Amino acid sequence: MPARSIRVLVVDDFKPWREYICSLLQTKPGFRVVAEEADGLVAVQKAQRLKPDLILLDIRLPALSGLEVAERIRQVAPAVKTIFLTLHSDTDVVRAALSAGAQGYVLKTDAVSELFTAVETVLGGDYFISSGIEGLNSGETEDT
Repeated sequence: MPARSIRVLVVDDFKPWREYICSLLQTKPGFRVVAEEADGLVAVQKAQRLKPDLILLDIRLPALSGLEVAERIRQVAPAVKTIFLTLHSDTDVVRAALSAGAQGYVLKTDAVSELFTAVETVLGGDYFISSGIEGLNSGETEDT
C-alpha cells in the first residue's frame, strides 16, 4: 500500500452492508472512507466534490442504478477508480459494468477474500473480476 491513505467512497443502499464494508476497510492501514452514500445521484455529486481514489459501488441503488452512477462518475471524475461490489453474478451485467467505466467487479459473497486484492489490482491499473463470476475470464476485460 502507498504511504498516503486511499480515499474511498462506499455506495450501497443497504446500511448494514455499508457499515460492514467500512469496518472491513478499517482493518487495513492506508484506507480512509471519505463518505458513505445510499443514493446514486448523491454519490455522483460526492464523487465530483470529494474526488476519492476509489468508489465501491452496488448495482441496485435508488434514483440512479449503479451502472448509471459509474457512467456519470467517469464523466465528472475520470481519475476515480470504480469497483462494483454486488450480488449480481450475470456475465452480461459484469460486461455492462465494465463498459460503464468500472475497473473491478467483486461479488459480495467474495468480498472478505477478494476485496483487498481487487483494490490493489485496480489501483495498480489492471482489471479485477471476482472468482465467483463464471464464464468470464480476465482476458475478456481488456477489450472493454
